[in-house]
Amino acid sequence: MNTFDEITPEPGVAVDASPGIAPPGYRLPGTVRLGRVTLQVADLERSLHYYGQVLGLRVLTRSPDHAVLAAQGDETPLVELREKRGAAPVPRRGRLGLYHFAILLPDRAALGRFVAHLAEIGVRAGASDHLVSEALYLQDPDGLGIEVYADRPRALWRQERRQLVMDTRPLDLGSLVRAAAGEPWNGMPAGTTLGHIHLHVGDVERAAEFYHAGLGFDKTVWSYPGALFLSAGGYHHHLGVNSWAAGAEPAGDEDARLVGWEVVLPSLEDARDALESLATAGFRVERAPDGGSAHDPWGVRLRLRSGTQSHGSLHLDHPL
Repeated sequence: MNTFDEITPEPGVAVDASPGIAPPGYRLPGTVRLGRVTLQVADLERSLHYYGQVLGLRVLTRSPDHAVLAAQGDETPLVELREKRGAAPVPRRGRLGLYHFAILLPDRAALGRFVAHLAEIGVRAGASDHLVSEALYLQDPDGLGIEVYADRPRALWRQERRQLVMDTRPLDLGSLVRAAAGEPWNGMPAGTTLGHIHLHVGDVERAAEFYHAGLGFDKTVWSYPGALFLSAGGYHHHLGVNSWAAGAEPAGDEDARLVGWEVVLPSLEDARDALESLATAGFRVERAPDGGSAHDPWGVRLRLRSGTQSHGSLHLDHPL
């Protein structure tokens, strides 16, 4: 997308010099980050092979039907896999719930090494230049969408009429491979994080009520057809929502699906404030000693917690 509509902020919506539109009430701190993503899969061994051999993640903890994965040389959980034998794969059209989760590499050279790695093992991927980032797109064995990307420096991001300028253009794969300078791919490097989540939703405006007016994300891009992008701290997006699968059923207990995802806040007070904002907006919340959780209108569970929570106690002690 290269052109933007003129913007008239809603009455009472605060605006400032940064890109986007702030929510009408509570606003998430600019230092939020995403925690782990929890997925339900049909065959844990099959998924572990894919996430290890193709993506280059390593196993932090493992039980017969559950595993937590991280980057190489890093203790931060990124992906949690839970086995549900016989879970139905994602249909071609998709289901309401996960569109993709996005793994953010620390630099362009790492993405170039990943491109070369995929070529070496014969795995095909989609590829796009989004101006703010460069991205590859894959699907795991259950059809769950995955993006692996690297950001361009923020100094190169542009905005027009308060929106960040994002697009979907062909990706220069040759340039990325050259950026790797011949270095081998040794798995997801330390410093890899969960960059954003992108969801299929039944209605973008209803999603905005939950994630913008309720949770407190800023709107950053809203003229992309059928989609809305949101973030905190001026990032291009921590969350994307789209109506491209509107009319489909939400992913259910018997499906391969996104079970939930985490927003990590600077303090316990921040987590509680975000939960209170969701409750004030009319959404049911569940409070816990380290934060709490809520379900969006299509059943995806969002967990809010403080960044002071230790990583090691997060798997089965606090299930999504």
